[in-house]
Amino acid sequence: MHFLPDDLPALQQRLQGPHPELLVVCYCAAWCKTCTAYQPLFTSLSAQYPHAVFVWVDVEENEELLGDADVDDFPTLLVQNSAGTLFFGSVLPHIEHLQRLLDHAAEMPVLTDTGPGQFTDLVAAATK
Repeated sequence: MHFLPDDLPALQQRLQGPHPELLVVCYCAAWCKTCTAYQPLFTSLSAQYPHAVFVWVDVEENEELLGDADVDDFPTLLVQNSAGTLFFGSVLPHIEHLQRLLDHAAEMPVLTDTGPGQFTDLVAAATK
């Protein structure tokens, strides 16, 4: 399932249901040519992971979905499960990197004190 931030009510409704097995957020910017090339790959990859929710966030239009975290390079990915953040950081714009990360997500430990916080909370706050 793939969402764009201009559909925050639909995203919030989906996140209020059962927590997705994985939540995959890509932080980018509209002016970034790398992001423009990466977005269709990100969208296509979402079809291979029906148990996950994929969200594309333009950091300049939806900075509230970044919380207190900073993004220095694009694309920056956030991967969370119901226990917390599994990955937060910039990656090379090769979709294979994200695919490998998702394939091994079940083996990854939950990270503490990294990233923007629970993405579901950021979405809820942004839609108030």
